[in-house]
Amino acid sequence: MNAVPVSRASYLRVLSTARSYNPPSSSICRCFSTTAPTSSANSGKSKTAREREKIAKQKAKKNRNPQFKTYDLKKIDQYSLCDAMRYLQAAEVRHKPDNIKYEAHVKLKTNRSGPVIRQNQIQLPHPVKSDKVKYAIICPPDSKVYKEAKAAGHYLVGQEEIFEELKEMKFDRCIAHPNSVKPMASAGLPRILGPRGLMPNVKNGTVTADPMKLLRQMMGGAVYRERFGCVRLAVGTLAYKPEMLRDNLQSFLKRIREEISRLPQNAVKSIDEVVLSSSTGPGISLNGTFASENSLSTAQLSAA
Repeated sequence: MNAVPVSRASYLRVLSTARSYNPPSSSICRCFSTTAPTSSANSGKSKTAREREKIAKQKAKKNRNPQFKTYDLKKIDQYSLCDAMRYLQAAEVRHKPDNIKYEAHVKLKTNRSGPVIRQNQIQLPHPVKSDKVKYAIICPPDSKVYKEAKAAGHYLVGQEEIFEELKEMKFDRCIAHPNSVKPMASAGLPRILGPRGLMPNVKNGTVTADPMKLLRQMMGGAVYRERFGCVRLAVGTLAYKPEMLRDNLQSFLKRIREEISRLPQNAVKSIDEVVLSSSTGPGISLNGTFASENSLSTAQLSAA
């Protein structure tokens, strides 16, 4: 079939009547663009709205109480140690006494910003058996400490060869030899371990020339630290007698007072409330007494 000839005039007339198409700017290739694309999240908000949000956040932060929240103890129920033990034992009646721990929560009256009680350990009068703790011992591979630690069966022992495992937090507590402090700093470990309270330092005694001696002490000790205005520690199991729990609590509170006394004089910090809880039970505020008139005898609580 022969093609129908089209005159130039008719062709131009068709073009003049056709709709012009202007593609949206978003569909045009940005290969040669020098400006950053506008994100969909920010496009919905004007600059003024974002500024208002920023000002509101700054105002809320400014008006926030400089201290951690505390409660009026006169308006809450408080109990003696024996009464608290009785209620927690009832809450944990389905569990084996040796598997459930009592935990003390010492709430502090303290500022949100300022010095804190750093991670430390305490030897309780009646130690609480805990799950197996993994220790990391950082020392030069050619040192006597390295040979002793390896012989004792500790798997995280050494220096540069274990730094990657340290960064992955494959341990619970860490001790370092003074000769290993500089290599640790060069590897950037303080930036990773420091915020989690795992970085060895001279102040808390975890940098020592005799790591094995410190390790033997730590294996019988309990670790504590202040977080968000509270210091927590397991002080016993449900199988403990009331007298044993009392001794551990007194020792723990004495240590916290000592820690507070070592802080700068301008530090605002004091013990506000002591709460006793169990692994799956409620928290019960203690009034500082050992027993009340209605308390069960210590023999009954010990046999529970």
